[in-house]
Amino acid sequence: MPATLDDKLVVAISSRALFDFEEENRLFESGDEAAYMRRQLELVQQPARAGIAFPLVRKLLGFNTAQAQRVEVVVLSRNDPASGMRVFASAHAAGMHVERGVFTRGRDPFAYLRPLGAHLFLSANEKDVQQALNMGFPAARVMTDSTPAGDRYPHEVRIAFDGDAVLFSDEAERIYQQGGLPAFHEHEVTKAALPLAGGPFKPLLAALHRLQQQADASETMRIRTALVTARSAPAHERAVRTLLDWGITVDEAMFLGGLEKGPFLREFEPDFFFDDQRSHVASAARHVPAGHVSAGIANLLQGEEPPAAAAIPP
Repeated sequence: MPATLDDKLVVAISSRALFDFEEENRLFESGDEAAYMRRQLELVQQPARAGIAFPLVRKLLGFNTAQAQRVEVVVLSRNDPASGMRVFASAHAAGMHVERGVFTRGRDPFAYLRPLGAHLFLSANEKDVQQALNMGFPAARVMTDSTPAGDRYPHEVRIAFDGDAVLFSDEAERIYQQGGLPAFHEHEVTKAALPLAGGPFKPLLAALHRLQQQADASETMRIRTALVTARSAPAHERAVRTLLDWGITVDEAMFLGGLEKGPFLREFEPDFFFDDQRSHVASAARHVPAGHVSAGIANLLQGEEPPAAAAIPP
């Protein structure tokens, strides 16, 4: 029988998200593809430095044991196949078991998310991320200038999520954009018992929940999740009830009422944080690895003047 990824958490990741290829990428973006290929081949035996998503991937792979392979990481890259050799060589040098990859030599790679059944796509390419989200896959643009993850929790995969337009649909955020904060609170209080529809990252949260349940009690790796939202009471209730309705729990929930998220994320120390609003992502990236989820009404209106930071609810 052919191999299958059906029973695994599948992470598709670009080479620039996994490794620090920013210097080499400047050659690629200049249009000198031949020079880029030559440079990567010259450095094929020189392991690349870790990229922003490297710690997250390394920890997720820590759930794999000799008895059970629960996580699959697949490189999905615009690199050419020859340059891809350095990606695999760098992964091998880091002791990271990555054996599958798709290299498209500058063409769009996101279509291969379908046969992979990916639960997460991380890329530094904004266009690829947007297309992946349009196809229904959890995807985020990795901010390559983010502060790298800390190392205080080597046996915990720590992931933080925004709520509206990330874990949840952007229903409430649309109300806010149309009627402001009073309309938002009235809407959420009225519908407190009605679960929100799932957002683009609900499948990832569900997959992480399954992975945590599958892990044997004797194993060292654990998952710790946090909801970090600009919601505040009384709008917190609908978010909590939605997670209960899904049968999924988070370990921490921060209802910040418009406070800047970065300092709180600095204390949580996630391996990655996902948010749909660029201002929140920029705040987070000063402290932790962060990714922009270009979903929801806030991104459709990104050309307009954003609301004041203290008033942004979702």
